Amino acid sequence: MTTTDAVRIIRHLRGMPASDGAGVKLTRVIGSPQLPDLDPFLMLDEFGTDRAEDYLAGFPEHPHRGFETVTYMLDGRMRHKDNHGNEGLLVPGSVQWMTAGRGLVHSEMPEQEAGRMRGFQLWVNLPAKDKMTAPKYQEFAPERIPVVQAGEGVSVKVIAGVVDGVSGPIAQPATDPLYLDITLAPGAAWRYALPEGHNAFAYAFEGDARVGEGNDARPLSSQELAVLGGGAQLILEAGDTGARLILVAGRPLREPVARHGPFVMNTREELMQAFVDFEQGRF
Repeated sequence: MTTTDAVRIIRHLRGMPASDGAGVKLTRVIGSPQLPDLDPFLMLDEFGTDRAEDYLAGFPEHPHRGFETVTYMLDGRMRHKDNHGNEGLLVPGSVQWMTAGRGLVHSEMPEQEAGRMRGFQLWVNLPAKDKMTAPKYQEFAPERIPVVQAGEGVSVKVIAGVVDGVSGPIAQPATDPLYLDITLAPGAAWRYALPEGHNAFAYAFEGDARVGEGNDARPLSSQELAVLGGGAQLILEAGDTGARLILVAGRPLREPVARHGPFVMNTREELMQAFVDFEQGRF
């Protein structure tokens, strides 16, 4: 392999402090002015705190239409309910991939009064043909998410996509997503072929790593996102303290986006109709 085949960091950026729900403090990494989106991804929030006052108010009832939300819990417990009668508890290591489709109203509230709450929420767009589909959930406890020992000092939790022939439990044909939680021991390295034609990013949330090969390798520090491109083969190498990062990729939709708050449609008219439908109780 030549270095020209290696994936490069196209952009580096750090998230911005934000709050959502009833004042939950978080870091917005995608969906900020510096990176409004990365088709098909609309938003990435990282939440992580030991301070109960930062999360206790939670995310009371709020609507969604036209896209999917992916919640990956690292620490803590979150109870979700919706107006279609669905309810569940997200525990450490669990994943919920919710397709809002034509609309639902749901809440996500912490089921703890102390301790650490940490994880990610990712918003994934839906194509026009699927925006008004029926809402559904793909929800998986930690024991149902496979972990692959992909090399010496390399452990990969496969939420979506395939690693060494092992498939993650999440399926979404529209965007064919990849979602990996990668743990690298100090100095460990890993090579992985990214899906062709996908937009991809890596976000380091513990330790630091390098992306690329030889003189072309670039650092990826903790709490830093790298937009990836320029090749097919991703090469990761951990720093002296090891690294943990999520690697996410998806097939771009290349469709117009009309977006406001909790609704993501293709036209302004569809967006206005979403507000009307919500106000008239049609969710």
